[in-house]
Amino acid sequence: MSETNTPEEIRKESFDPNAVGRLKFDKVTGKFSYQPQAPAVGSGEVILEATREGFAAQASPCSFPSEDILYAKGGVFEKDILREKTALFFGLGSVGSPLAEKFAREGLDRFILNDFDRVELHNLSRHIAGIADLGRLKTDVVEEHILRKNPYAKITKYPVDLTQDTRSLERAVSEASLIFCATDSTESRYMLAMAAEKAGKTVIYGWAETRAEGLDVFIQRPGEACYGCLAATGLIVPEEITNETSARVNGAIPAYTSAADADAIVQIGLPSDIDPLINLMVKLGLTELTRGEEESGIAELVKEFSAFNYFTWANRRTKRYHCFNPFSEPADGPTILRWYGCSIPRMETCGLCAY
Repeated sequence: MSETNTPEEIRKESFDPNAVGRLKFDKVTGKFSYQPQAPAVGSGEVILEATREGFAAQASPCSFPSEDILYAKGGVFEKDILREKTALFFGLGSVGSPLAEKFAREGLDRFILNDFDRVELHNLSRHIAGIADLGRLKTDVVEEHILRKNPYAKITKYPVDLTQDTRSLERAVSEASLIFCATDSTESRYMLAMAAEKAGKTVIYGWAETRAEGLDVFIQRPGEACYGCLAATGLIVPEEITNETSARVNGAIPAYTSAADADAIVQIGLPSDIDPLINLMVKLGLTELTRGEEESGIAELVKEFSAFNYFTWANRRTKRYHCFNPFSEPADGPTILRWYGCSIPRMETCGLCAY
């Protein structure tokens, strides 16, 4: 088998009409029978039939299902409602990388990936990358993870700083059905907010506070409050700094700061601390991508989320959350480990979106 074979050619060459792990399917009788030895290869079509019959089918690694089988009921993806949607992932760090991978699981097959960074050792605890990925571009690593789930995914990569290339930024924004912003730079968020406002696109921003003590999500919908409006409210607090090098570049750590002081400034939360952030961004993204689709299965969530554009979560009762009620004694008022939503109005004096 040559290295240039297409996925479809690989699938056809590995086809065995009787192979489904240790189950043999007889198309004449329409029944399965157990066989002691598992066959060498698996068939995507028979695996699908076995799945519909309730069997846990086992396939050979060389088995390669067609795209139609991949999206069929009983296939890898439950629904194909996201099959023609495109999402731009702006920043592929500890939030953006697992976020993109989760959408690959949900059935999204059109991705625009942007990040100019490479994988470093400090990334590994909260990134989908592994030791073997050190030094690689994050766009390449995330692309691989997406293709492992959906080999037919259509992926456009921008391994550059789009804030330095306005034309490419505007093109990426115009091609997206929805945008996720998970950068750690205020400047990049403002530039994305302006490009999205101009193109009439929705952006979902997500970030963690110092040590991930708190989490925040903001949705910028066309014609509504933008990221600049949110900044004007004073709700954007000091964010988590996870790396000295990048923090010095973006100004979060001043250039004159000593190495010892900079090391004290870098404060990283646990991977589990940011999981709620990623999960909410997935839910919000799904509702935005499936608006008007009654068969989505999550239509009711649109009503739940529509009233709010800003969400906050506290992981611990420390610093600005010290006055929250204990989780075990909710009483009257907010507690930790729960999302709270509110609506931020559009500011007439906002220098970004006001006309």
